[in-house]
Amino acid sequence: MNDARPTRAVVVGGGLAGTTAALQLADAGVEVTLVEGRPRLGGLAFSFRRGDLTVDNGQHVYLRCCTAYRWFLDRVDGADLAPVQERMDVPVLDVGHPRGPRLGRLRRDPLPVPLHLARGLAAYPHLSLAERAGVGRAALALGRLDPDDPALDDEDFAGWLTRHGQSARTIEALWDLVGVATLNATAPHASLGLAAKVFKTGLLSAPGAGDIGWARVPLGHLHDTLARKALDAAGVRTLTRAKAEAISRTESGGWRVELTGETLEAEAVVLAVPQKEAHGLLPEGALEDPGKLLAIGTAPILNVHVVYDRKVLRQPFFAALGSPVQFVFDRTDSSGLIGGGQYLAVSQSDAGDEIELPVAELRARYLPELEKLLPAARGAKILDFFVTRERTATFAPTPGVGRLRPPARTRADGLYLAGAWTATGWPATMEGAVRSGFSAAGAALAALGRPPVHPLQEAA
Repeated sequence: MNDARPTRAVVVGGGLAGTTAALQLADAGVEVTLVEGRPRLGGLAFSFRRGDLTVDNGQHVYLRCCTAYRWFLDRVDGADLAPVQERMDVPVLDVGHPRGPRLGRLRRDPLPVPLHLARGLAAYPHLSLAERAGVGRAALALGRLDPDDPALDDEDFAGWLTRHGQSARTIEALWDLVGVATLNATAPHASLGLAAKVFKTGLLSAPGAGDIGWARVPLGHLHDTLARKALDAAGVRTLTRAKAEAISRTESGGWRVELTGETLEAEAVVLAVPQKEAHGLLPEGALEDPGKLLAIGTAPILNVHVVYDRKVLRQPFFAALGSPVQFVFDRTDSSGLIGGGQYLAVSQSDAGDEIELPVAELRARYLPELEKLLPAARGAKILDFFVTRERTATFAPTPGVGRLRPPARTRADGLYLAGAWTATGWPATMEGAVRSGFSAAGAALAALGRPPVHPLQEAA
């Protein structure tokens, strides 16, 4: 390589993974071009306009233990716009209780692990005393598992929970309450390894690890506007509406990325696109078995959006039991809604049974359910009702998926993979996406003999 010429890299894909890789490479002195086929950055965590509202395509949250995504927020100067709870507090409303709707909370105390959850679990009203005691024993057993053990990837989470004394009600009211939102799958369809990663890291690694954060501004402001500003300041050339059509070797041993109307050459390429698209762009021999990428399944997420003419919810969010509703978030302020109404987003993970239902059918299903959960909604006027669908929102965390997920480094020198679907050890979350960007950029910089400027720091 000619040291007199700046080292060049092309990052294909402007989601969280690609943006992270581009920032990491640029901060280390690499000349970076970021290529994104859409007119915006942010991947599947984005915003759009609907009349006077700015709408997120779906509700996204993160935890205090998500050190990679927290780095991303800091790096784009957006941490204050997506704060974390001072202390984990999840309101859980059970409308299936025989004596009527009952509110409980999953809370933690400022005590060492595992005592930080003891009082909250003891007071959780949606489980019996025996079930609560059983949760404690299972949590201790879960804490002894190694999420990186390949054997755990072959087992489903539900089987492990059943062997450890967890009733169907306990799985519904606690384990799936958390697991569906983080894994995008119920326990029978989730890898034990990925479930252990979520619960061990999020609830058992540190007292504050499970404190919840979410954006108080549109996601597009964080992942597109602020991200683009950070990329510009780092010297990254960002091309949107620019689709990569082919990737091939140059005669000098570098890489050529062909776009519509332009060809880019570089010493390193990071491919940060969904697995199916990556499969179509990978040159022959880059992976030993590229067919594994096509075997990684996908799972949908549905979001139901309701605008009321008045305030019907007085908490920022809650989870539901005994209802098809999973989580409800107040998005009034972040959307820009004015005039005294309220905008709620109903986030439905693992939505395979509903993702193709017509809007009218979803309206008929969810408005009555919201009235059961929120008595104030019974007399409210619906100003707007609409649905957003992400049919391939995440990779499916099924048992055995771990052996399908490739590492960042390919068999082709100078070509790297990024995306939440790669071998991060995490499920398909914003944290996993950013971690993959760290891994791809780190591998590229190591090959170039350059240390990363921002190494990833794990949670204390």
